[in-house]
Amino acid sequence: MTTPKIIGAGLEDVGVPGRNFLRNALTSCTDPLKAIEEFQLENGILLPSLRPMLPLLDLHGVRRLDFHTSVLEELRDRLVQHINEIGQKEGKERDRKLKELLAKSFPVVRVKALRPVVMCILRNTPHIDDKYLKVLVRDRELYNDTDTEVKRQIWKDNQSLFGDEVSPLLSQYIKEKETVLFDHLNLTNLFFTPSPKVRRQGEVVQKLAHMIGNSVKLYDMVLQFLRTLFLRTRNIHYCTLRAELLMALHDLEVQDIISVDPCHKFTWCLDACIREKNVDIKRSRELQGFLDSIKRGHEQVLGDLSMTLCDPYAINFLATSATKILQHLINNESLPRDNTILILLLRMLALGLSAWVMIDSQEFKEPKLDSQILTKFLPALMSLMVDDQVRALNSKLPPDERESAITIIEHSGPPPDACQAFVQESSVTSILAMYYTLHSARSKDRVGLMRILGTLANCHNDRAFEDPFLHSLVSLLIHWSDEFAAEDFSTVIFDEFFFAGLGRDNVPKHLLKLVWYIYPKLPTNRLQTLIKALQPTSQHNETVRRLYESLLERIGNQQEPAVVPTNMDHLDSPLLSVPTPAPL
Repeated sequence: MTTPKIIGAGLEDVGVPGRNFLRNALTSCTDPLKAIEEFQLENGILLPSLRPMLPLLDLHGVRRLDFHTSVLEELRDRLVQHINEIGQKEGKERDRKLKELLAKSFPVVRVKALRPVVMCILRNTPHIDDKYLKVLVRDRELYNDTDTEVKRQIWKDNQSLFGDEVSPLLSQYIKEKETVLFDHLNLTNLFFTPSPKVRRQGEVVQKLAHMIGNSVKLYDMVLQFLRTLFLRTRNIHYCTLRAELLMALHDLEVQDIISVDPCHKFTWCLDACIREKNVDIKRSRELQGFLDSIKRGHEQVLGDLSMTLCDPYAINFLATSATKILQHLINNESLPRDNTILILLLRMLALGLSAWVMIDSQEFKEPKLDSQILTKFLPALMSLMVDDQVRALNSKLPPDERESAITIIEHSGPPPDACQAFVQESSVTSILAMYYTLHSARSKDRVGLMRILGTLANCHNDRAFEDPFLHSLVSLLIHWSDEFAAEDFSTVIFDEFFFAGLGRDNVPKHLLKLVWYIYPKLPTNRLQTLIKALQPTSQHNETVRRLYESLLERIGNQQEPAVVPTNMDHLDSPLLSVPTPAPL
C-alpha cells in the first residue's frame, strides 16, 4: 500500500537533493568526507568563475554556510520583489504566471529559508486552489506564517477557525472597555471622552477591519459573532463594536462591504451627529427618512439598527441631546410634543433600548413610543428643571429670608408622581431621568441631585445601575467631596441609591472608587457603615477584593486622598475635540 504524497514535503519534490538524499549518501558510503565533498560540488552555486573564490573566503574565515545563506537571502529578496511586481498587474497573464510559480514552488513551503517566496506568491494570488489551502490549515506552523490576505481565503470556508482568530480580539475589546469603566485611578480619560474617530482607531477595531479586508462573507461572520455574543451576555460593548467596525470600513472606503450593509448610511449619519454633538434639521430628516423607509419584508434590518442605537455612545448622545432640547423648550415656553427632533430622538432611544428583546424574540418591529411620555413625563421632568432655574436665580438675588424660604419650599419638594411612576415603567424615561441627574451633578445643583437620585434606584430594568451611567455619576460625585460631610447628602447618595444596587456585581466597584477619593470627608460612623457594606463575599471577583483591601490599607495609613482634577470640563465639553491653537 503506497502512502499518499504530501504536498509541500521538501526539496526532493522539486528534484533537488535534500536531507533524505544526504542521509542516504552518508549511511551507504565508505568515505563520508568524500561523500560530503561530492555533495558540495554538485549542489553548490554552479558558477565556474566563483569556484576559485571559495578558498579565498575560507582564508578570511567566512564559513561556506554563511556565504551561501547571504546569497540565498539576496536572491530571495529579489525574487519576492519581482513576484510583488507581477502581483501589481491585472489580467489573465498575471494569474497564469502566479499559478505556474505556485505549482513549482509550493513543494518547498516547509523549507523555512524558501517559505517567504511561497507565501509571497500565495499573497498575490487572488483565488488559491483548495489543495494548497488544505495544506496550510493542517500544518499549524505554516498557518501561523501565512499572511492575512491568504488566511481570508481559508476563513471564508472555515467559520470555526475564523472564530478562533476573532474570539481573543473580542475578549480584548471588552476588557479594554471595562478597564476604562472600572479603573479607580482614572479621572481624566473617561468612558465618553474619546471621539468616534479616535475610538475606531483602536487596535482591535483596526485588526478586525484588516482581517475582513473587502470580504462581505467575513464581515457577515463577524456581525453574527457580535449578535450571538450580545444575546448571550447582554454586554452592550458588542453593540459599540458593531458600529465602530462599520465606520472603520467606511474610513477605509471598502465599498464592497459598505455598499451592501443596509445600516451604513444611518450609522454614518448618526456617527456625524455624535462627533459634532449636535443633530440639526437636515440630519434629523435623514435619520427619520431612513427609519420610515424600511419596507415590508426587510424589517430584519431593525435588529442591526437597534444594535447600533444600543451602543452606549449613541444612548449618551441621544439622551444628552434630548436634555438640551428640554432646556431649550423651557426657555422658549414650548411643548415637547411639538418638537419633531425631540420625538425622533426618543424614537431612536426606544429602538436602541429594545435591541436585546428584539433580537432575542426575532420580532423585528419598532416599539411604539408611549404618547404619555410626551404629554405627562416630560412636562413633569421639565418642572424639575424649572425648579432648578428658580433656585439658581433666587441664590443670586439680594438676601430676603422669608422670600428665600418660600422659594426653596415651593421648588425643592419630592419629584412629581409622574416622574417616579414613569421611571419605574419605561427604559426611555429612566434614561432621560438619569441624564437629568448627570446634568444636575455637573451643574453642582445639590438640591436638584438629591431630589431625583433616590428615584433612580427603582429604574425600569435597573438601568441606573449600568456601568456607563455609574462611571459618569461617580466621576462627577468625586468633585463633591465636601458635601459628603453632611448626613442628608450621604443618606441620598448611599442609603437611597447605591445600597439599593449593591447586590449587583458591578455596583461595588463603582462605589469603592467613590469612597477611595471622598473617605477623608466622611463622618466616622458613615465610613464604618460603608466599609462593612462593601466587604467582599465569595461571589465577588479578585479585582473587587484587591481594591477593597487597598482601600482599607489606604484608610488605615491615613494617606492623603488622591488628587482630584479641579477642572471638570473634560467630563462633558463640546470643545474636547478642538485642537489647541499653535503659539503665536
